[in-house]
Amino acid sequence: MLQSYLSGQWRTQDDDGRPLRDAATGDEVARISDEGADYAAALDYARTVGGPALREVGFPDRAGMLKALGKHLTEHLPEFHDLSLRTGATPRDGRVDVDGGISVLFVYAGKGGKELPGGNVLLDGDAEPVGKQGTFGVQHVHTPIPGAAVQINAFNFPVWGMLEKLAPALLAGVPSLVKPAGQTAYLTELVFRRIIESGILPEGAVQLACARPDGLLDALTGADLLSVTGSAATATALRTHPAVAGNAVRFTAEADSLNCSILGPDAVAGTEEFDLFVKQLVTEMTVKAGQKCTAIRRAFVPEALLDDVEAAVAERLAKVTVGHPAAQDVRMGALVSLAQRDDVLAQLRKLTSAARLVHGDPERFAVVEADADRGAFLPPLLLRCDDPDRAEPHEVEAFGPVSTLLPYRDAGEAVRYAARGAGSLVGSVVSADRDFTREVLLGAAPWHGRLLALDRTDAAESTGHGSPLPHTIHGGPGRAGGGEELGGLRGVRHHMQRTAIQGHPDLLAGLTEGQS
Repeated sequence: MLQSYLSGQWRTQDDDGRPLRDAATGDEVARISDEGADYAAALDYARTVGGPALREVGFPDRAGMLKALGKHLTEHLPEFHDLSLRTGATPRDGRVDVDGGISVLFVYAGKGGKELPGGNVLLDGDAEPVGKQGTFGVQHVHTPIPGAAVQINAFNFPVWGMLEKLAPALLAGVPSLVKPAGQTAYLTELVFRRIIESGILPEGAVQLACARPDGLLDALTGADLLSVTGSAATATALRTHPAVAGNAVRFTAEADSLNCSILGPDAVAGTEEFDLFVKQLVTEMTVKAGQKCTAIRRAFVPEALLDDVEAAVAERLAKVTVGHPAAQDVRMGALVSLAQRDDVLAQLRKLTSAARLVHGDPERFAVVEADADRGAFLPPLLLRCDDPDRAEPHEVEAFGPVSTLLPYRDAGEAVRYAARGAGSLVGSVVSADRDFTREVLLGAAPWHGRLLALDRTDAAESTGHGSPLPHTIHGGPGRAGGGEELGGLRGVRHHMQRTAIQGHPDLLAGLTEGQS
């Protein structure tokens, strides 16, 4: 049974729980409780014990905690990587999740140590005089919220999802309660256990709930923050919960979205940009078996290049081996569970009412060193929709190794089709034509949280379409959840209250006395 760490103690629920199974073999890995927990007591503990303990020290000291924690977790990478294989992730996929999550700690540690002052107050701009005599003015400040940051996470990134939320919250001086998704909670629990064993964070700074969330939202107050990663439907349900809406709980959501990549008309077969587009699409289809909220679901291609792109992508996909993630020659592992595989197949049936499969057969494919019936395997599945005005490609998401090729005629049409996703986390434009790229980027910007411009001049250093960096916003409008995470120090300020303080300029100038 997985344990929860609440109110300063490891706790085991009384029920038998339900099994969590190895994604590739179907063997039981752990069990997770089907009972709830005393969330009111846990949140009170965070507010009265964890928050004050964090705020006894300033930004630089908390940044030091993050750095020390990153170093400590790095020492345990082998055991994290071993357990990550049970989620269906290949070693490469595991590094994206585990190493990527730890890297967020180091980035925020660096920013906190170099860019933030010594105390708990951040000035927002300069003081502004209001009266004519110079005796009255206003200064906006950010101070840590006095509540707790509650994170409800998704199954696809059990480590990165936790750490990318923890880092800015801890740096801001706000304690966190982590509620992992059940399917992969065993990996979250292992990493969390190592965090507690380190003794680096003060008591109450972090808590873990491997239990049902019943009653969790009811215990939230207007002093708390709720951060959710999951489907758009889940985000909507949580946002409208009576306690969340009634108490005006700070809320941010990062939801699945129908992200797109757009190939420029100049990027014909044989150009570097054509090859970059094809390689990026295949990568986004196969990393984590396509179970990424930032994966490319819609690939827009000039009409004249559609056949060439289809052939090139299919050729590269044909080289992708599917099987047990620990097998040496496997490039794509399993989906997280049989239930997830069934859901992908159900969404695929909806998509094939408007598009046709041009590569991959979910009924017939080879699996390396694993049983295709016991493991949650699928091959990469490429679709082609010759009528981009059909609704399905812009509304249906198969959260797996599935992407659809769609044609467009000009930059304006590419922007219009990109917007049909009704809000996305990320989009990319692959072209050496700066005018085309500029037109598409600025036209698509209102519908995206992040946009990547990729060509031969930046490809060597590009972190890729699907990589949300700590420096960039991770979130997006509309279907993508309407929230923001990360974004450098924006993520820290998100856990703070912005207040306008009015008074004499001498008073305003002394608000940060004692901060270096």
